[in-house]
Amino acid sequence: MHFFEALILGIVQGLTEFLPVSSSGHLELASYLLNIEGEENLLFSIIVHAATALSTIVVFRKDIADLIKGLLAFKYNSETEFVAKIVLSAIPLAVVGLLFEEQINELFSGNILIVGSALLFTSFLLLLTFYVRRPGGPVTYRKAIFIGLAQTLAVMPGLSRSGTTIATALLIGVDREKAARFSFLMVLIPILGAAFLKFLNYLQHPEMGGGIQFSALLTGFIAAFLAGLAACSWMINIVKNGKLTYFAAYCALAGLLAIGSFYLNL
Repeated sequence: MHFFEALILGIVQGLTEFLPVSSSGHLELASYLLNIEGEENLLFSIIVHAATALSTIVVFRKDIADLIKGLLAFKYNSETEFVAKIVLSAIPLAVVGLLFEEQINELFSGNILIVGSALLFTSFLLLLTFYVRRPGGPVTYRKAIFIGLAQTLAVMPGLSRSGTTIATALLIGVDREKAARFSFLMVLIPILGAAFLKFLNYLQHPEMGGGIQFSALLTGFIAAFLAGLAACSWMINIVKNGKLTYFAAYCALAGLLAIGSFYLNL
């Protein structure tokens, strides 16, 4: 992998992990359109996932510190309740990931028809939040399960994780700021979990991380971290201001272009 490829993939991963446009879908499109095969490198994938997780921790460092303090109090309080909801929301994804790992991996085969169709569905969900407005409230245990199920659907490339979880939260009556906070904190479990599983896989198959220089890994990490830092902060304000429709238009355009490229064999 060259410097330019690592830079592009790192930026794409960092930006699209938090913006409601699908990181997996855009990595598939970047691979297809630019003929970049870097995302198939296991070690590189671990590095950029770790970078996006770190950017989340930096942005929400105060929230995370408060949650840790609350947990260390060893009593039921608002912090332990919030963490319990985060863990509950992660259960559907963990079950599906463990039981259907092979089937999920088959989705990441460069099929931009699937990516394009999923991007159109992401666009529909984001647009729906503009027309269906409900009074905002807290994330309850029941709502946490629904948001977790939405996150599980987002394993499909092209279906945005942040877009799906935030849109679902808004549609079931979660306050905008609380929806963004819950969505971005809940992503830490799957991101770190995926990085850990890939690391175990790398230990078993180190050859899958070969052929990549340290400079490319460092470039990818820095690019993903800085892009993730900017996108995470930006996205919080976007959700608060109710401007998800801009991303609905973008996802619709990207989806149509992907589908058109598939049929035109571009």
